[in-house]
Amino acid sequence: MLDSFRLDSKVALVTGAARGLGQAAALALAEAGADVAVLDLLGTEETVAKIEALGRRAYPIEANLLEATPEDLDAIVAGVVEHLGSIDVLVNNAGIIRRAPLLEHPAKDWDDVLAINLDAVFHLSRSAGRRFVAQGSGKIINIASMLSFQGGILVPGYTASKHAVAGVTKSFANELAAHGVNANAIAPGYMATDNTAPIRADAAREKSILDRIPAARWGTPADLQGAFVFLASPASDYLNGAIIPVDGGWLVR
Repeated sequence: MLDSFRLDSKVALVTGAARGLGQAAALALAEAGADVAVLDLLGTEETVAKIEALGRRAYPIEANLLEATPEDLDAIVAGVVEHLGSIDVLVNNAGIIRRAPLLEHPAKDWDDVLAINLDAVFHLSRSAGRRFVAQGSGKIINIASMLSFQGGILVPGYTASKHAVAGVTKSFANELAAHGVNANAIAPGYMATDNTAPIRADAAREKSILDRIPAARWGTPADLQGAFVFLASPASDYLNGAIIPVDGGWLVR
């Protein structure tokens, strides 16, 4: 049974892989046997070194998804195939968040969040999906959120983007499943990452969050690694359009 979770000879592309959830995804996939292309605007040297220490190949890609055109993203996918020989898994992890009250929310913040959190997801999935359909297999793993289910406060763009990510994941699955391609998403709960640093710095807000989490702690990037490997592996071949919460029980409280 454990062999169905292996990723030997597979190639993955992980966006936002310099740190946090993206780095955890890249390392989990490498540990399961995959070679990994790591995309980020920030330096990926640490992630690359850790992947290579696991005996896998790493291909660093420096790119700004806020400025990248659809053609740029097509070229990125083509570059992964050129450098690593194929592409079998796409992890759309890169994302940003901008906080401001609705009535004062800058239009640019809205546009920037949607560009990275949604537009890049669509264009990369379309590009990789074409190759997946041609080869009869492939895995698209999107990153949803608790705000794919809830409204949140001060983050209208982020909430809109994560509701949309859940929706397009289901849409992708409807069109791609018959071709042997799986599209699913992970919805992380409250994770101790840079994105949540402002919340964790607010003692009252942090307490209100912890009081609602049955697991009684913030999640860590390592808590998502099993889900990444599962969704990238043959073990999930009959899972399509699922949004899997990894949230310490937040949604059931």
